[in-house]
Order: sequence, then C-alpha cells, then structure tokens
Amino acid sequence: MIDDMAERSPNTWKEEIQLTRIAVDRINQMKPKPKFFVVCGDLVHAFQGETGRKEQERDFMKEFSRIDPSIPLVCCCGNHDIGNTPTPESIQHYRDTIGDDYFSFWAGGVKCLVLNSQFYEDPSQVLELSKEHSTWLDQELKDAQSEKCKHLLTFQHIPWFLETPSEGKDYFNIDKDVRLPMLEKLHKGGVKTIFCGHYHRNAGGMYKDMEEVVTSAIGCPLGEAKSGLRVVKVTEGDITHQYYEMDKIPLSASL
Repeated sequence: MIDDMAERSPNTWKEEIQLTRIAVDRINQMKPKPKFFVVCGDLVHAFQGETGRKEQERDFMKEFSRIDPSIPLVCCCGNHDIGNTPTPESIQHYRDTIGDDYFSFWAGGVKCLVLNSQFYEDPSQVLELSKEHSTWLDQELKDAQSEKCKHLLTFQHIPWFLETPSEGKDYFNIDKDVRLPMLEKLHKGGVKTIFCGHYHRNAGGMYKDMEEVVTSAIGCPLGEAKSGLRVVKVTEGDITHQYYEMDKIPLSASL
C-alpha cells in the first residue's frame, strides 16, 4: 500500500517488511511479555487473484513467524484478505491459508471475540455463512454471562463507527442500520472494549460505557500519526491503551 499511495513502479512491499520487523523486534523485547499480538485485518494488500497476493501471504507468514513463540499471533480478516464482497471461496481460501475468520479465546480471565466484520459490510454472497457467524456470536455473548469473565473484548477489521455512533455511512465504517443494533447487542452482552483497524488512522469513541478503539497501521498510515502499534494494558478493574510510533514503542510496560 505504501508504494501504491506513492504511485511507485514497480510496486513492492519492502517498506512494510522493514516496519514489521521493527514491530516484531520491539514486541519480542517487551517486559512483561505481551499476552498476545493482534493484527486487526488486512494482513496483505493485494486482493485474492491479484499480482503479488501469494508472495505477500508468504512474506506475512515469514515475518510474523519471528514473534517469540510464547506470544500468540491473533489475526482478524479484513476486506483485502477476503474481499469487499466476500464469497464462500474467498473465505475458504483465508481459512486454508491463515486460519479461522472468527473465533473466541481466553487470555487470563479476559474473554476475547474475533469477529469477521465483512459479514456486516456486505454479506450478499455469503448469507448462510453470515447466519452461522451471527449464531456463533449470540452463543458466545450468552456464554460470557455465565462464565463471569473479568473483561469481554472484541476485535475486528472495519469499525462500527469512526467518531460517534450516530455518524453517517463512510467507506471506513459500517452502515448505521446494521451498526446501531450491533452496538446495542455487544453492549448488552457485556463487551467493554472493541478494537478495530481498517481506517489507517487513530480514531474511536464511546457507545454508552463501551469503548471502540480504532488503531492506525504498522504499514501505511493515512493520518497524522506515523506507522506504529497500540499497547493495551489490562488489569483486574480497567483497560487502558496508548498508540506508539515505531521509534517510541516501549520495551517495558508497568502494570
């Protein structure tokens, strides 16, 4: 994407590789070790079938395999990964090459849900898969009530909103007719914080007392902040977070 935005030819992803290596190196040196490292979608830039797609998937695997084995890598699927209008074939390809496109996991007493946000953006070609996702999410939210987790978090690619829940439809958010019922469902289900990508800028806001956090990119930022990542600290009673540009990523995190 960096070369695309700069209209460079030939188009490569050498700069993204270098930025990824910096991020991985810093994460590996962090003390205490992070519970996990999450990429909120668009693992690659080329859409399925486009030139460079296989090579980008290969390099993604290669560079992120350098993460300390004790730090799990969590991947959300984005529109570049499964398509703006996903198909059963594009989702199956993602599952075959990367892994599940939605799932839940625990980190200590915290329950995390990884959503496939493309089902909320354009499910027209995958209606049955979208229904399966909805059924799964309803069950996970129900289970979370009885599991008494300390915190319930969700991760996804496309944000529900960029600044306010009432804002209009934008390329970078979900249609309001879908957005508002889903925000209410997640809030009632006990979700405390939603983490998203897609926007290539830092943004977010509140829905009632539930926070949505939109994080800029390791690769190509479009806002004022330079390439970087967000460090999230979770304690018994609170969730705090801060975005750091690459040269300012801390090597220690005081809790």
